[in-house]
Amino acid sequence: MKNNKKVAIIDYGMGNLFSVKLACEKVGFDSLITNDKPEILQADALILPGVGAFGDAMNALKKMDLAETIKEFIKSGKPFLGICLGMQLLMSESEEFGMHKGLDIIKGKVVKFSNKNEKVPQVGWNKIIKAKDWGNGLLKNVLNNEYMYFVHSFYCQPVEKEIILSKTNYAKIDYCSSFQKENIFACQFHPEKSGEKGLIIYENLANLCQKKN
Repeated sequence: MKNNKKVAIIDYGMGNLFSVKLACEKVGFDSLITNDKPEILQADALILPGVGAFGDAMNALKKMDLAETIKEFIKSGKPFLGICLGMQLLMSESEEFGMHKGLDIIKGKVVKFSNKNEKVPQVGWNKIIKAKDWGNGLLKNVLNNEYMYFVHSFYCQPVEKEIILSKTNYAKIDYCSSFQKENIFACQFHPEKSGEKGLIIYENLANLCQKKN
């Protein structure tokens, strides 16, 4: 099912870009991997993926003048999706390899799993548990306690607890595994690696773009 909506996937050298692009195309998006400001701002939706170290990612975004572009896009009110490290970059700061300032779009910090009895990073399938009603956002039609695929050593602690959509338990910690604030949705898990259940999130993103037409 093809639609006429374009999603930009930000290329800053630290994302699993092609698996995200493939997932977008499966749900009918016209998808584009880019770091070009006009292309990003003209898109109907924006995805910030990411794997790797927080500090390196922020340096790359600043060097490529993408930090302000992301903020400008979000201010437009169009749907935004942050995935894994892309979720963490939205926060105020991270303690990964020293303290680093984030985009500060969402107040809060990124911290490391502290239970030394658990294997870190968390790699594999884990449940997302409802922290509030998922409504008509990007988790619409995803079941409570659904399994999604995770790869991470750090997690987000938003100041505004009311924005948390789901929590996940690992290392004896119930941490924020997804949140939504206005047009900003972010998840610690990888929907593009989570099979058909993960694809629902991309379908919901496409539907949100259609509704904003």
